[in-house]
Amino acid sequence: MKTSKNHPTGLYLLSLTCVGERFSYYGMRALLSLFLISALFSKETTSLLYGSFTALVYLMPLLGAYISNRYFGNVRSILIGGLTMAVGHFMLFLSAAFVEQSIFKEGGIISSVVNNLPSQILLLAGLTFLTIGNGLFKTQIASMVGDLYERDDNRTESAYTLFYMGVNLGAFFAPIVCGIFESDWQNPTRFRWAFLIACIVMLLSVLVFLINKNKIKGPNGERIGGLPVIPKNKKEEVHTPIPVGRYLATTVTFIAMFAVFSIGAENFSDYISAAVFTSSIIIPFIVIIDKSLTRTERLRIGVIYIMVAFCIAFFAAYEQAGVSLTFLADGYADRTIGNWEMPSSWLQSINPVCVIFFAPLMTIMWRFLGKIGIEPSAIGKQAIGLILLSLGFAVIVYATDGLEGSSHISMFWLVAMYAMHSIGELASQPVGMSMVKRLSPARLSVMMMGIWYLSSASANIFAGKLSALYPEPGKEASQIFGYTISSISDFFLIFVIIAGIAGIILLCLAPWFNKIINTNEER
Repeated sequence: MKTSKNHPTGLYLLSLTCVGERFSYYGMRALLSLFLISALFSKETTSLLYGSFTALVYLMPLLGAYISNRYFGNVRSILIGGLTMAVGHFMLFLSAAFVEQSIFKEGGIISSVVNNLPSQILLLAGLTFLTIGNGLFKTQIASMVGDLYERDDNRTESAYTLFYMGVNLGAFFAPIVCGIFESDWQNPTRFRWAFLIACIVMLLSVLVFLINKNKIKGPNGERIGGLPVIPKNKKEEVHTPIPVGRYLATTVTFIAMFAVFSIGAENFSDYISAAVFTSSIIIPFIVIIDKSLTRTERLRIGVIYIMVAFCIAFFAAYEQAGVSLTFLADGYADRTIGNWEMPSSWLQSINPVCVIFFAPLMTIMWRFLGKIGIEPSAIGKQAIGLILLSLGFAVIVYATDGLEGSSHISMFWLVAMYAMHSIGELASQPVGMSMVKRLSPARLSVMMMGIWYLSSASANIFAGKLSALYPEPGKEASQIFGYTISSISDFFLIFVIIAGIAGIILLCLAPWFNKIINTNEER
């Protein structure tokens, strides 16, 4: 096994590029829902739109990976994706700048579809560009990190740890810097400056990458991430018969399932949901019926799929940070420190700073527990993550019990919740991705990682639809499976139940999963 103390220069350049990209994304995301409810839409519509947007952010990398591998290569995909995202941020800047001020009323803001049509068009165009750009950017820059090292280089794991910490560094600073423009929330045109900052930082990130891309080299000093290798002549091409019947059957099935999921659709968000849900079923199904899979490989993929289902439960609750938890922080959290009121978006910086702080501590803890023989299995860690997520929401349920009218809760309840969620994330998600890599057949590892991201797309759809149930003054009580949501405490109890039950079930199933995994590895 190869070893070295120093990491290549390319790692730090890629990490710096990703810091800028994550800053632009999380800076925009921190204020997106607040901008929508203050200028254009109701909280219910905002929740559905937010869920659809974040779902597409996780769905598009599948298409982006294909385009990169087939046509552009990693470097061009990153440059084109970054510039596309910068255009998206600039469109959000224009959207906020064009909001009509005549729609304001005392004590609140009433939306006007007619007056704000240009702003809405620019908003949707901006989110579309952000989605496409993210699809080209996201997986490509992460894959280049692995290309810096030989397969047997023991620095690879620490390289991804450093890269992940860089991502969270950008996510930490973004809400703080962009949140400065949140204070006068009744004037949504102020949000335009936050979106413009996100645009500028994204452009700087692309510029840094463009200037230094030739310094990003592989383990033998070769340039990486160029155009895909194209055969010099047709004799070098490998012709594989196209299973026309299979593709036709898949297409027909996709259209039929999409039609079923679209029944009762009332808006564009519902059609996006139908497309995401259909893709989340069809693509995994195509993989597992592959005739080239052995029985062992098929069993392992089955374990991945079950883990993915629990991952959906995790992120459907976790992603409330950008919607319902933002509504709570903005409307009911006492953020006053002396004579100064903290912007609500700053609370979203708690998660990344906790990840940066707790990541090395948890690595040490797992290593210590492993030495004394009581380290939980990967499945057990994922279950622990779900249970911690449930307990975090339980803190909010307790804090908001009896909350109504003009009453407030201390923002430190939210701080405690985000800290618990961050530890839960560190316990479950890194090992989940590691298990996907470990259990996937080598020839399908990229596709299986794409399916892992696809689960986040479905989770974000559910997150948006659940957030749409958030109670508001004057709004009729919502119901879900016979459960009535008449207060904020009732609403957040949903996530205590979802994450808690999922965590307990997974904890009970862990011995069975471990037996399958270990048995197959022995073979």
